Amino acid sequence: MAAQQPSDTESASPALGRSLLWPAVAVGLGFLLVYNSFDASAGVPPPVAAVAPTRAPASSPAAASPAPVPSPSPSVESYGLSRSEPERIRIKKIAVDAPFTPLAIGPSGRLDAPPVNDRNLAGWFKDGATPGERGTSVVAGHVDTMTGPAVFLLLGTLKPGNKVSITREDGIVTVFKVDSVETFSKANFPDERVYADNGTAQLRLITCGGEYDKKAKDYKDNVVVFAHLAGVRPA
Repeated sequence: MAAQQPSDTESASPALGRSLLWPAVAVGLGFLLVYNSFDASAGVPPPVAAVAPTRAPASSPAAASPAPVPSPSPSVESYGLSRSEPERIRIKKIAVDAPFTPLAIGPSGRLDAPPVNDRNLAGWFKDGATPGERGTSVVAGHVDTMTGPAVFLLLGTLKPGNKVSITREDGIVTVFKVDSVETFSKANFPDERVYADNGTAQLRLITCGGEYDKKAKDYKDNVVVFAHLAGVRPA
């Protein structure tokens, strides 16, 4: 998947959650992301503000010039590819192989969740950076639904060095290398740390974790995987 393939030295252990809250606030525009609870009757937890991912302007070289697919230059990994929508995510270590659905802001001001009747489906914030593009691309998924375990059930078991591959519409497979996996309280979410644009192609995978709040019918924390673009290859 990459000009320089990241190593794949990993171990896994189960982690379970029932709902996902990924809120974000774009620069100058607030919005929230809330995933459905395992319990369909669950209420919406209090919002948590965050800084949304940003991407290079269309006029910049990073967004305007597609990189060669077979042999990317070092600048591809440093700065990112041109914009292209993601089609499929694969995380070999935790047996993830799923298509994407775009997520948009709904009438409530919250980002719509993927359909709860499809357990093998990841969502991506379509108004943010696409995977591999300069900026922070945000991918979110359920850990389980009313019908059973879902796509990001074992997300919290990933380790630094694990690989995440995302196939894009333009035929490029982007390979991300995990830097860290951390759990944050939804009530005290480190917004800028998670979503800020540091000028390179970043990926954040988000689901829920921590203690389950029976009253709120939601988990109290978010599990966040921090990863960076490590290479590309043709699909």
